[in-house]
Amino acid sequence: MRKTLFARWRRSFLTGLVISLPALLTLAAVKWIFGTISSFTDTLLFFLPHFLAPALIYENGQSGPMFWYWSLLALALAATLITGVGVLAQYYIGKRMIEWLDTLMLSVPLLNKFYGAIKQVNDAFAGNRNSFKTVVLVEFPHPGSYSVGFITSEAQGGILPPTGKNLVSVFVPTTPNPTSGFLVLVPEEKVTKLDLSVADGIKYIVSLGAILPELAPGEKNLWPANPAAPAPPHPARLPHD
Repeated sequence: MRKTLFARWRRSFLTGLVISLPALLTLAAVKWIFGTISSFTDTLLFFLPHFLAPALIYENGQSGPMFWYWSLLALALAATLITGVGVLAQYYIGKRMIEWLDTLMLSVPLLNKFYGAIKQVNDAFAGNRNSFKTVVLVEFPHPGSYSVGFITSEAQGGILPPTGKNLVSVFVPTTPNPTSGFLVLVPEEKVTKLDLSVADGIKYIVSLGAILPELAPGEKNLWPANPAAPAPPHPARLPHD
């Protein structure tokens, strides 16, 4: 009898956990993101202690984390300021101010190394409309095995293999954590572009391949007709828009 009750409880608990886990993880992720961002944006409300008592601002009554509604106000203020910078950058005076700020940041020793590197990466992605917008299939980590990746750049300039073929930069994320991965240079003719959105590609990687595609009516497979980049003998089904 006890075993039966325990088995029922365990089954109900595991079922409830499977149902609740996505919502719990989503709320935890939102809380973490909000807390991380607010740790920076809360500084925008530095003037509040001059108008209100600390007990009305901080959770512990003196200093430290602000109440969530003040953090939300700081986040809205940060979004407003960023929007204002974007609007100002469309005019001559704004462009001149940004150029002056770049010159100032690049003239500070040590700081210019970090700022210069981050700015170069940001400019590269902002100027390349195809970066992380094309999901591809490449032979990785060895011939005969295939990995899903994202094109980061299709123009390699002077980086050419001995054969003289054009190389494409492909980022192959690790699973289940797609924030790390490998940068591989693949010959252009060996890159198979997939009819997938970036979101679907990431879902496939994060789910360890468990999220299978939903093919459109009448569609037999996802592989494009590309003789130069043949599909593997037994292609895995991938998420589809």
